[in-house]
Amino acid sequence: MNINWQQTYAAVWRQHKGYLRPAVRLDAIRLGDLVGIDKQKQQLIDNTERFLSGKPSNNALLWGARGTGKSSLIKALLNEYREAGLRIIEVDKQDLVYLPEIVDEIREQPQRFIIYCDDLSFETQDSRYKSLKSVLEGSIELPPENVLVYATSNRRHLLPERMRDNLDTRLVDDEVHYSDAVEEQISLSDRFGLWLAFYPHSTQTYLDIVDSYFPAYGGDRDFLHQHALEFSQKRAAKSGRTAKQFFNLFSELRKGENK
Repeated sequence: MNINWQQTYAAVWRQHKGYLRPAVRLDAIRLGDLVGIDKQKQQLIDNTERFLSGKPSNNALLWGARGTGKSSLIKALLNEYREAGLRIIEVDKQDLVYLPEIVDEIREQPQRFIIYCDDLSFETQDSRYKSLKSVLEGSIELPPENVLVYATSNRRHLLPERMRDNLDTRLVDDEVHYSDAVEEQISLSDRFGLWLAFYPHSTQTYLDIVDSYFPAYGGDRDFLHQHALEFSQKRAAKSGRTAKQFFNLFSELRKGENK
C-alpha cells in the first residue's frame, strides 16, 4: 500500500497483510501534558530536533518503571513536530524481522521517520533482535539518515539479566572482561546512543500528575488527593498511568453525583 506521507503522520505495520496501515485516530497528548519527567522530556526533544535538522542524533531507548510516560512522550513528540516533517511507524516486537523491508520503503522519502517499538524486550534464545541491530547500525549498507529507532522497555539491556551470566566475568589487568552472555546483552542496548531512565514517581509527583488532570476542579483538593492515593494503593503504583485511570474513574463518579 502506497502512503502519502504528506498527509499521513503515522502508520502501523500489519504483518499478515504485509503493509503499512495509516493510523487514523492519533493520541492527542501534548508535551505540556507530561508531568514529572522534565529532564527526560528535554533530552528527547533536543535529540529529535537535531534529527529533524539533519544533524547527528541518536537512536533512543526509554527504559524503566511501567506507567511513567515513556510511550506517551514519543506520541507527544509526533503531535509537536509532525508539521516539521516528523513521522512515526509503529512496529511490534514480533514484526522486527520485517524492519529492513519497512526501512527500504521510506529511505527515499523527504520526511524524517521514527521507528517506534513499544515494550521491547527479548528472551535469551530470541533471534529477532538481530534485525533490529542491522537497522540501528547498518550492515554492509549504512542505515538511512532519515530513520531513527525509539524504543521503550522495562529492561535496561532489553535481554534478561541473570546472576549466572555474570559468573564468567573476570578481571584481567585491572580491566573487566564480561562473559559472552553479558556481552550479548550489552551489544544490543549499546546501539542506542541515548538512554533515558524512568523511575517510579514519588507521592508528590503522582499528586501533581493527578492535579494536571483536574485543572478546573472546584472541590476540596485534599479530598481529591485522598481518593487518588487510595486508588494508587489498590493499584500498587503511583504512576502517570494510574493517575489517568483515577481521572477516568473519578470523573464518572462525579457525573453520577451531579445527576
